[in-house]
Amino acid sequence: MPKPGLDPVTLEVLRNALVEVAEEMNANLIRSGYSPNIKERRDCSSALFDHQGRMVAQAESIPVHLGAMPFSVKAALEHLREFQPGDTIVLNDPFAGGVHLPDITFVTPIFYRGELVAFSANRAHHADIGGKTPGSVAGDSTEIYQEGLRIPPVKLWRGGDLDRDLMGMILANVRTPEERLGDLRAQKAANETGRRRFLELIERYGPELVASAIEEILDYSERRMRAELAALPEGTYEYEDYLDDDGVSADRIGLRVTVRVLGDGLEVDFTGSAPQVEGPVNAVYAVTASAVYYTVRAITDPDIPPNEGCYRPIKIIAPEGTVVNARPPAAVVGGNLETSQRIVDLLIGALAQAAPEKAIGACQGTMNNLTLGGIDPRSGKPYTLYETSGGGFGARPNKDGIDGIHCHMTNTLNTPIEALEIAYP
Repeated sequence: MPKPGLDPVTLEVLRNALVEVAEEMNANLIRSGYSPNIKERRDCSSALFDHQGRMVAQAESIPVHLGAMPFSVKAALEHLREFQPGDTIVLNDPFAGGVHLPDITFVTPIFYRGELVAFSANRAHHADIGGKTPGSVAGDSTEIYQEGLRIPPVKLWRGGDLDRDLMGMILANVRTPEERLGDLRAQKAANETGRRRFLELIERYGPELVASAIEEILDYSERRMRAELAALPEGTYEYEDYLDDDGVSADRIGLRVTVRVLGDGLEVDFTGSAPQVEGPVNAVYAVTASAVYYTVRAITDPDIPPNEGCYRPIKIIAPEGTVVNARPPAAVVGGNLETSQRIVDLLIGALAQAAPEKAIGACQGTMNNLTLGGIDPRSGKPYTLYETSGGGFGARPNKDGIDGIHCHMTNTLNTPIEALEIAYP
């Protein structure tokens, strides 16, 4: 039940208002972005978090971003601890809350009358972050140092002032600094949108009521998710699948999952999956967790508000040093792009035994990544192109699959040909 002073109507108004704040953040990021990758493909995501770093609301954007973003916010809290108004943290380190280096995350603390009340955060895929190949997606990388610039959680804006030295260091390590600067500024603007809109809600409803609403929203999602899981047949469900290779060797890479339905909770155990490999298909824990969260949501009621509450009943076991929880300095760029998709298929294979009417066949198993780069003869400057092409879903229980679309962990558009012709030689 809603807490005292918080009636159901006000609670629902606030829940939807928080979601709309996240949606407006993402819309502003798309409209402000410089690169076709953001303004055309919409490869970005936005969310709101409470002062403890718990996800409260998200825009409907990229699943692999959103499920992993809480790890970035919590990494910022653990690494920096102290914040002041005007701070904005930047990070992309997969071993400190990130997923792969091209995905850069911004985290902005929100203060009300001197008290930390929330965080706005967004993640955007940058078409280049340095490394051995244009586009920073090297299919033959063997360690993360080859994949680009690695940024731990650090304040890019401190008390409202840009750290120009840090920004200069970032831009000096990429092939397309002007485009990167524009996209980074767009990310900053998106978080500012979230900060302003959240404070407007506090001014209107008061900090205590908003805080109570957040607690109730998280608890509500947890109750709904537990009810869905309790409806599944109790038992243990196992499945095994493979990645064809890691881009360096021709050996198959085994993935194994054991899903245990335990009353109103779920345990997802990846014990038995292959050790981390030499090539770049290793997934960090945040990527694996994101794939788990997505798959569980896909087989449960889609009306459950997505936030930290609905993930509380889920326990994930991913042994460290395996392809689903790699240690540094493993190459990981493809773990986010390829392995995440295979993990979803793996989980659907297990959960189909418990809920066959909700499962689908395997998808394309990849995000179909293409990167190109060179010197644009029109300007004499470097260019980088990043693109993903839609593949399709497997068959549903009572219908064919859907062709020519992005699926599962990605949810982007294709770049229109007109945009490609304008931006690239």
